Amino acid sequence: MSNTLQPAQPPHRVVFVVVPPVMAHDLSVAQAVLGDVRTAGAAGAAGQGAYDLRVTTPDPGLVETVAGPELVIRDGLEHVEAADTVFVIGGGARPDVDDRTTSVLRTAATAGKRIVGCCTGVFVLARAGLLDGRRATTHWHVLDQLARDYPRVTVERKALYVEDGAVLTSAGAAAVIEVCLHLIRSDHGAAAAAAAGDLAVAGPARSADHPQPAAAALTASTTSAASRSKPRTDRTLAATRAWAHERLSVPMALADLAAHAKVSERTLTRRFHTETGLSPLQWLLRQRIDRARQLLETTDLTMDRVAEHSGLGSPDSLRHHFVAHVGETPSSYRTRWRAPAGL
Repeated sequence: MSNTLQPAQPPHRVVFVVVPPVMAHDLSVAQAVLGDVRTAGAAGAAGQGAYDLRVTTPDPGLVETVAGPELVIRDGLEHVEAADTVFVIGGGARPDVDDRTTSVLRTAATAGKRIVGCCTGVFVLARAGLLDGRRATTHWHVLDQLARDYPRVTVERKALYVEDGAVLTSAGAAAVIEVCLHLIRSDHGAAAAAAAGDLAVAGPARSADHPQPAAAALTASTTSAASRSKPRTDRTLAATRAWAHERLSVPMALADLAAHAKVSERTLTRRFHTETGLSPLQWLLRQRIDRARQLLETTDLTMDRVAEHSGLGSPDSLRHHFVAHVGETPSSYRTRWRAPAGL
């Protein structure tokens, strides 16, 4: 599957700041997701990367990892000055962050650069003072530590990632994919983000307020052995969400979703909120808005047809939901993101 955008602006410069010890997975996943986005070349030729990626660290050379072999990073922090986005990974939630790193990050923030902290990299941002008075999240395992060590930070405990102005924070592991897809959507539109998600073999994008698995883990630790022995299909609505996602153009009521899941509407609502942080109908609306965004970007369908295919009903309903959730009308969104014909 191609993940090619229209040609236009030069590559967006992303500089990774790796603070040992680092989880190599977080770095490699972010590089892979952002590195797969490409602009269109002339006459069908392969285009250049939409993101110019550079990996830096305070002391270039061998870098300690949490697990697995050490990394070799050759570039130093002097490259941060040229970044459009600074992506901080690692640090292990330790308080002894190198002063060179915090200084560079403060300078980048003052210059108006977008800054992303991933997993324990969030602690590096907090140490630099960049999260004071802001909302932030991190891996659920160290949420309490973040709240205790940095009381001026408003810790969001049920979020995969948080965007507060030009600063984004996220949990680690799979949440790195989600925050990268959010960056791609912000920079290049919903269709590009959907294509990047497909390449990453990710399911439908989870919203920022999708809960981290901490609550599920705590629930599992207190359930009886009998309930823990039940098949996973008894405790997840993933199949029902996938079923609904394939039928967004079809009218669906709460009763339809409950019937597919073979549970009561009350149970469906409770489980949906546990798994997604949203009610079933709120989740369904978000999927339909995302579908409409992709159709506006990638097709010449009329507003009537976009509303029909996305399941939003009418052009008036489409416009209402776009203004409320996207912040602009469908027409202005299409003008801003529509790829030129023939690409």
